[in-house]
Amino acid sequence: LRCVHLARRSNFGSLSAAASLQLTQAAQYRPYSSLSNNKPSRCNGYKELHNQPTSSLNTNLKRAFSDDSPMNQPRESMHYDVVIVGGGPAGLSAAIRLKQLSSEKGIDLSVCVLEKGSEVGSHILSGNVFDPKALEELLSHNEDGGEQWTEALLESQDSHATPVSEDSFLVLTESGGSYQIPNILLPSQLHNDGNYIISLSKLARYLGEMAENIGVEIYPGFAADEVLYSNDGKSVRGVATKDMGIGKEGEAKDTFERGVELLGRQTLFAEGARGSCSESIISKYNLRQKGGASNQHYGLGIKEVWEIPEENFKPGFVQHTLGYPLQSSVTDKVYGGSFLYHQEPNLVLAGLVV
Repeated sequence: LRCVHLARRSNFGSLSAAASLQLTQAAQYRPYSSLSNNKPSRCNGYKELHNQPTSSLNTNLKRAFSDDSPMNQPRESMHYDVVIVGGGPAGLSAAIRLKQLSSEKGIDLSVCVLEKGSEVGSHILSGNVFDPKALEELLSHNEDGGEQWTEALLESQDSHATPVSEDSFLVLTESGGSYQIPNILLPSQLHNDGNYIISLSKLARYLGEMAENIGVEIYPGFAADEVLYSNDGKSVRGVATKDMGIGKEGEAKDTFERGVELLGRQTLFAEGARGSCSESIISKYNLRQKGGASNQHYGLGIKEVWEIPEENFKPGFVQHTLGYPLQSSVTDKVYGGSFLYHQEPNLVLAGLVV
């Protein structure tokens, strides 16, 4: 019912019978259990917690509508133990670990992942040199121990995890030349022994399949639009999805559908850089000022995937560059560089970051 409930809000009028059946099967009801007494009751302690009015960061955006406007109607809500915003590697890993722990302790935790992309992995575009330590630690809690994750990734997503075989770090000059920095002079972060060249998007899809198989509910195509706070504003109660069917003048159209509240005992935000909900929370609670954080730096990246002849392919080769055309000295305000990663079977992940 939960899955069909959300699908209806995206106006999936063209869902086939097979897809509808799959959604219904995926939405089998699981109790919203309580950690305090481990009784499988949806109302165990949560009714009182969640029946107070919702306050959000959008309450200061006054809407000029009458009280009976559909935009002022209460939203339907769904309750979970943990709501995770963001279906990337961080959010999915957190969901998997929570379900692993709940299984080990015999507690049925309900975990939901909300992903704005049309499917898991669709908003993850970076080529990646991947340190497998954290993934192997996560998968070590599975029955198979996770030792064969490279084979599982290939079988699941038809994507190779290619071991890094060679590192090269070049400085490009304006005259068209270059010189290589010896690896012994590079910081440890640029030593890729034991790492793999992968598609991060395919890794996210692999983790998404694993999460669903152990009972995590994943809703792709639904973006968290606002953060929901307790009435005193001291805690986060969950998030709400965006209202749909709003005209260009801000009016509710005939197709208007109110967003859905996803309420959790704990809410994790794994939105990546400049996540809208995360930034709202950081601003509301002055987290940067309280933590003495440095100013953030951001890069703009461009990436392509090339298929090249086998005679030009060097499996596991990793190259990074600095210098021309982005900078001529170490004091330049604009800086960046390029990367080339050779991934099996014969792909080159090429990109430039500014």
